Amino acid sequence: MELAKPRRVHLMDELRGVLIIGVVLYHLLYDLAVLFPVGIPWMFSDWMNSVRNICAGALIVVSGISCHYTRSNWRRGLRAFGLGMLLTVVTALFIPSQLILFGILHFFGSMMMLYALLRPLLEKVPTMVGLLGSTLLFFLTWPIFSGFIRVLGVTVYLPEFLYNKPLLFPLGFACQGIASADYYPLIPWGFLFLAGSFFGRYVRAGRLPEFCYRSHLPLLARIGNHTMLIYLVHQPVIYGLLALIFH
Repeated sequence: MELAKPRRVHLMDELRGVLIIGVVLYHLLYDLAVLFPVGIPWMFSDWMNSVRNICAGALIVVSGISCHYTRSNWRRGLRAFGLGMLLTVVTALFIPSQLILFGILHFFGSMMMLYALLRPLLEKVPTMVGLLGSTLLFFLTWPIFSGFIRVLGVTVYLPEFLYNKPLLFPLGFACQGIASADYYPLIPWGFLFLAGSFFGRYVRAGRLPEFCYRSHLPLLARIGNHTMLIYLVHQPVIYGLLALIFH
């Protein structure tokens, strides 16, 4: 039996628009602080890192929700991963100091394809169990890059053999000599993506407040509907404009 076409969540499109504008502004400040002679002392402060993580996390949750609104997560994932690999090649050739090995596009592509692969199993998990379990695992595994996790306030150190393995770097295990200017490993961020996918069941079923399904700021929604394109082109545009200004 074919599922009824879900109602469009205009607020989610508008939120995606706000978030991608935030990404563009962050990268403008990052380029000014790192690649050009402009001092921004608070650029890498704790509060700025928190703002960056909150915005990235919100974008990841929205992407997880969107798994219920696409015709093919396989196709969507392959396209995102392919664009991520394009960024890897471009940064390796032109800005090797800012090499992106496993950035957010690699992450999105990988998780979309993993979701497509695991969807038959995930659909057997009760919605609230999946939502709460995924959220809990995200917070438990947050410090995995540093070699440990925290369980009920207890620090549990992970086996050393998991680290310094290049193939495990995309999973979130640090590897000496390997770095990525943009880095969103599958652990812990993948659990946040899954939390979004479980929450997406409520969204698709129309169980959000009515105002979420109404259009409020169409321009933001249009921007949000072109998030992938904007993410791909904004850095070259920003870098080119700044190069003209400062050189």
